[in-house]
Amino acid sequence: MGKERLRLEEFKVLYRHWSTGIVWFDHLLLGLLVWLEERLIDARVKAEVDHAIEEYEKIEVSMPDYVSPIYTERPVETSTSLPEMRLTAPWYSVSDDKK
Repeated sequence: MGKERLRLEEFKVLYRHWSTGIVWFDHLLLGLLVWLEERLIDARVKAEVDHAIEEYEKIEVSMPDYVSPIYTERPVETSTSLPEMRLTAPWYSVSDDKK
């Protein structure tokens, strides 16, 4: 009857052995077992995820070398009179911009 709500076999066995046939007691027992089962599953999942994260952090991942962009400012005669700001890659030549 209420065993379908339980996910782990050991909790289904506990419910089957501890059920008395008294409806209100069996309902309380089922509620308690469902609550305990959820806490147990959460604890197992948390422990497994924490262990996986620790294992992942032990792996030394080589990060690629990132090159910082070149920042330039050039005054512009516009109505706002704000300078033109530009970020460019070091391998980008200014002559490419004129094409």
